[in-house]
Amino acid sequence: MKGSRVCSLLMAAIMGASLSMAAAAQQTLKIGEINSYKTQPAFLGPYKNGMDLAVEEINKAGGINGKQVELVIRDDNSNTGDAVRAVEDLLARDKVDVLTGTFLSHIGLAVTDYAKHKKVFFLASEPLTDKIVWENGNPYTFRLRASTYMQVAMLVPEAVKMNKKRWALVYPNYEYGQSAVATFKKLLKEAQPDVEFVAEQATPLGKVDAANVIQALADAKPDAMFNVLFAADLAKLVRAGTQRNFFKDLSVVSLLTGEPEYLDPLGNETPEGWVVTGYPWYAIDTPEHKKFLDAYQAKFNDYPRLGTIVGYSAIKSLAAGIKKAGSTETDAMIKAFKGLEVETPFGQIMYRPIDHQSTMGAYVGKLAKKDGKGIMVDIRYVDGVDVQPSDEEVKKMRPAD
Repeated sequence: MKGSRVCSLLMAAIMGASLSMAAAAQQTLKIGEINSYKTQPAFLGPYKNGMDLAVEEINKAGGINGKQVELVIRDDNSNTGDAVRAVEDLLARDKVDVLTGTFLSHIGLAVTDYAKHKKVFFLASEPLTDKIVWENGNPYTFRLRASTYMQVAMLVPEAVKMNKKRWALVYPNYEYGQSAVATFKKLLKEAQPDVEFVAEQATPLGKVDAANVIQALADAKPDAMFNVLFAADLAKLVRAGTQRNFFKDLSVVSLLTGEPEYLDPLGNETPEGWVVTGYPWYAIDTPEHKKFLDAYQAKFNDYPRLGTIVGYSAIKSLAAGIKKAGSTETDAMIKAFKGLEVETPFGQIMYRPIDHQSTMGAYVGKLAKKDGKGIMVDIRYVDGVDVQPSDEEVKKMRPAD
């Protein structure tokens, strides 16, 4: 009898603990996030900090619809197969409520395709390829960051002002680089019909042979250059070009180069005068950015990078969408995100119903040096609304939902 009583008490305790755990789980909203943390740490370390700050702010304010937010993160190893397996694990084992993330464009496209076939909601936070919202667009996928097309469209007017005829092109040879160059050629040719593209160097991602690339570009004797390289590839290109005096008197427009992740490592080698897109956190004087900057520096005792803005805004977007939807059910999330307005450090953005692309913009300016460090000067914010194609053009490129 005594043994039976002990057993009964033990079973009751176990059941009580299980019920408590279940109740706690019901009060937690899980955001599943996948990214290339191991291979792209310069961007994704600050990106995660941005997510953590947003989660902290949301939970301190009472959570989302009464539930506390929890991040569940997986690394995709910059491999599409690993990415899909990680997503499956997040959904099946971790039971996440929504999916977000990805950095590299081909990884973003793989998860976009998975979302389409499995009918799950996915917010692509960072990948830039236009295909995510156009050719490969689907009802289940939305994208936060300004796309390749949008950022190239910000730079083309600056390229036209240079009034140069002979252009060289250098880019990483995968989806992001290929689409950036294709868009640049198209938009510049439309604005300046007599332009010529005299050299084109497509380099393996992360494996640029900078000396040979610079030599090939120099042999073509260009008047100007459009660069799409980033991270270590960019640093190698700049060093090789500087050593060979290639950049002297050469007009350059360069995608992403003003982002602290890629500009800071250049240091005193920063090529002055390049026209770039980027994030001059030290020069943005708006109330929404100041509020974000103060909160970030108080928590991390560091300055934010562009990745920080993306990670922070992705979580804030999901919070706004879930609150509006009233749940994380896929159809409700899709309906909520169409036309969803979100407050970000760059101001208010909106997710366009027609193609699920947000209107987040970017800063354009010129590179300069100050105290041995690269900075952006003559900056201006370009709203994403102003650099997106017309609805008619989008309808031709995007499959009907």
